[in-house]
Amino acid sequence: MILSTQIPLKKQQHNQIDYNSKLFLLGSCFSENIGNKLDYYKFQSQQNPFGILFHPKAIERLITSAINKKEYTEDDIFFHNERWHCFEAHSNLSSLDKEDLSQNLNATIKATNNKLQNSTHLIITLGTSWVYREISSDTIVANCHKVPQKKFLKEILSINEITESLDAIIALVKSVNPTINILFTVSPVRHIKDGFIENQQSKAHLLSAIHQVVEPRKNTYYFHSYEIMMDELRDYRFYAEDMIHPNETAINYIWEKFSDVWISEKAQQTMKKVATIQKGLTHRSFNPNSEQHQLFLKNLQEKKETLIKAFPFMNF
Repeated sequence: MILSTQIPLKKQQHNQIDYNSKLFLLGSCFSENIGNKLDYYKFQSQQNPFGILFHPKAIERLITSAINKKEYTEDDIFFHNERWHCFEAHSNLSSLDKEDLSQNLNATIKATNNKLQNSTHLIITLGTSWVYREISSDTIVANCHKVPQKKFLKEILSINEITESLDAIIALVKSVNPTINILFTVSPVRHIKDGFIENQQSKAHLLSAIHQVVEPRKNTYYFHSYEIMMDELRDYRFYAEDMIHPNETAINYIWEKFSDVWISEKAQQTMKKVATIQKGLTHRSFNPNSEQHQLFLKNLQEKKETLIKAFPFMNF
């Protein structure tokens, strides 16, 4: 008996992800869910150097700044609630010290430039079409940093505006890395603070725009994170307590689907070996000094050394 509809997903035939791939993830908090899985399995990956970015304009601005090697100055930061912030970055980068924030922003933008030039895969997860425009500068911000809402205008990006932004992202990235694979996905996290209807409108704009720019022959692709959550997992038991974010079961399910489509068979065999080591590292013995446990540790160390010899970038 089949109790849910299954979205047919085909194995990616070209440009698959393996342990030689260099992965760069940008976007909403769901990109961090996938990024954490890649970290767990010891892929060469990095996620959101400027923190979570929810909408395409924020991602476009980050990529533009990185490629142009922008130099952040005092004009780009501001003081609010006893901390220094930047409207282009998440509050995770905010600091008590103005100089520390400027230096961190400049170091991070240089690292982002390097990642864009050297990555084999760029995975972009879009969360919302709703944006906030700071009135005084007439600029769309990545994060409001709890600045009073009266300082902003809330607006929704049109399908054409999002399409133009995604086209710009693709052109910018390929100008420094012509062979990179760009994979778009839409976050299944519901932004219901915008309103239920408004959230659906927002997701619809993102989906419509993405499907106007993806072209596998040009190494731009789409993965169905949103559809899997909305259709195959259409039950509240797959949500966290807030009834908004996917829970661990849902994240694992979508990750398995992603792996089936994008990760090579050979890499999946290596993932099993990594998982064995990761589970071994969390093992706690009732008798750490026993001969049996010492043998377990020796075998675990041998497995680590074997993998590190094959993949020197791995660090357990």
